[in-house]
Amino acid sequence: MRDLGAGFKYLMEGQRWVARHGKQFGFGLLPGLITLVLYAAALVALALWGEDFVTWATPFADDWSSPWPGLFRGFLTAVLFALALLLSVITFTAVTLLIGQPFYENLSEKVDRDVSPDGTAPESGLPLWRELWISARDSLRILVRALLWGVLLFGLGFIPVVGQTVVPVIGFMVTGFFLTQELTSVALQRRRVELRDRLALLRTRKTLVWGFGTPLAVSFLIPFVAVFLMPGAVAGATLMARDLLAEETPPVSPSGV
Repeated sequence: MRDLGAGFKYLMEGQRWVARHGKQFGFGLLPGLITLVLYAAALVALALWGEDFVTWATPFADDWSSPWPGLFRGFLTAVLFALALLLSVITFTAVTLLIGQPFYENLSEKVDRDVSPDGTAPESGLPLWRELWISARDSLRILVRALLWGVLLFGLGFIPVVGQTVVPVIGFMVTGFFLTQELTSVALQRRRVELRDRLALLRTRKTLVWGFGTPLAVSFLIPFVAVFLMPGAVAGATLMARDLLAEETPPVSPSGV
């Protein structure tokens, strides 16, 4: 339970850090705003034409007697939109980090310098294009894992009682784990920690990860909140990455990081 509280504390400390560094907060909002516009456009398009797509994809239901074609296609349309929302929550962070790689790298480095005893920050030494490639490749691998979990949990959601109580909680915990993985990757990739090692590192402190990522996953369901929390989430994830690697970090004062 101690790690659970520590994870949430890192999330709050990250928000406090960007609140004290307004310029970094402002720049950190841009990638999230761009991603939000793209996702909103995709979801609106799905809401407008999702039913037409389902009708086109299910010609075999045309010969069914009424009202079964309408009920069947309405159910599939709802499922399609629910999956799109789940996918949006899972992938929002990865896409935002990819779009905002230079912004978040710079923010993470400044956090490292701010809290490091010697005022320095680890550097990968890789060119930007190489960092972008590694980030995109690793995000795709995580997305595949997240989708598999998403499909499994969606199926379990149809189990009476359990599907409406236990499964959503597990879903938020799984989403929180993957969100934390994506966010800590900014700092850990600069330290040349490979994806497999990053996942193994996070699994050793699951309650710390859940304390950080689960509240974030819940808050990301509220429109626009993800955009404003992203800069602080990256800052907090950088602080947590230092903890995971047992790097020396001075105690946080009440006034900030």
